[in-house]
Amino acid sequence: MTDALKRLSQEGVAIWLDDLSRTLITSGDLAELLDQQHVVGVTTNPSIFQKAISEGEGYDEQLADLAARRVTVEEAVRMITTADVRDAADVLRPVYEATGGLDGRVSIEVDPRLAHDTRATVAEAKQLAWLVDRPNIFIKIPATRAGLPAITETIARGISVNVTLIFSLERYREVMDAYQAGLEKAQAKGLDLATIYSVASFFVSRVDTEIDKRLDALGTGDATALRGKAALANARLAYQAYEEVAAADRWQALSRAGANPQRPLWASTGVKDPAYPDTLYVTELVAPGTVNTMPGATLSATEDHGEISGNTVAGTYEQARADLDALEKAGISYDEVVQLLEDEGVDKFETAWNGLLESTQAELERLAGGKD
Repeated sequence: MTDALKRLSQEGVAIWLDDLSRTLITSGDLAELLDQQHVVGVTTNPSIFQKAISEGEGYDEQLADLAARRVTVEEAVRMITTADVRDAADVLRPVYEATGGLDGRVSIEVDPRLAHDTRATVAEAKQLAWLVDRPNIFIKIPATRAGLPAITETIARGISVNVTLIFSLERYREVMDAYQAGLEKAQAKGLDLATIYSVASFFVSRVDTEIDKRLDALGTGDATALRGKAALANARLAYQAYEEVAAADRWQALSRAGANPQRPLWASTGVKDPAYPDTLYVTELVAPGTVNTMPGATLSATEDHGEISGNTVAGTYEQARADLDALEKAGISYDEVVQLLEDEGVDKFETAWNGLLESTQAELERLAGGKD
């Protein structure tokens, strides 16, 4: 094994695990990841919970109790998922304390079926914060058009937020604006801004997957030369936008009032194309004050053979812009791609959530019938 994870942390990248299951917690594996692999946070999403619960390990006793109480499937899912997040938050609490609240965080997502309903999203965020009842959680809210005002209102209530499903630079700027607006509202209410945190989850690999598919369809040499460049270019320009907002007067005033930066979080960092290095979206997105949430396979690959060579974002903005411009010249619409990815992202999480409800309902019915 290399010291890549340690070096990554030293470069100012917080390493989070993009996975959670009850077995991961009860086996002690999560605690070991914190101790041995520099992991300082955990993210979840409906797909992760669907996989964990459908595999069934560790959930039978709670499911049997829920079946005996004849709860609805929606309530059962929330009881199960919030229990896992609460227990994971307890495991990560020492990290939270040691970092002054910056890390040691566990994220839980609002019901994805509410992604286009601002009022319901805020209500769900409040309910989740109450249910989990731990200071070191993030409520995940998707960066849809309806999600933006929900982010502002949730932050204004003093609830820390992980904004998810960000694909476009324009939407990312709107997310940063929504966070600042929420902080300004919180400040007007007299809340302590130092207790409010946020990360903005900018998705990476899915951008290459969609754009590479379109480049392959073009079939030209120039198109082939652009493969694998879009996702890194997009993320690097997002970091440039983050730096610009951080330097502006509006943020500086909030910072003086005690506000915490909304750190960029690189999400969807598992490489999907075997033609690319399996650590591509880790080693090429090293920048201070960022988070990289990795699936287990990417974490292991980075530990095994990742090469961390310092900041790999600084000085890349001109080339990144040129790469995106070249895609437009090739006939690939950036705006069309990022909107498609946002729509698909919401749809995928909603599909996973519905699958989670279906599999949980089947388990409740089995256990209610007294079957083994």
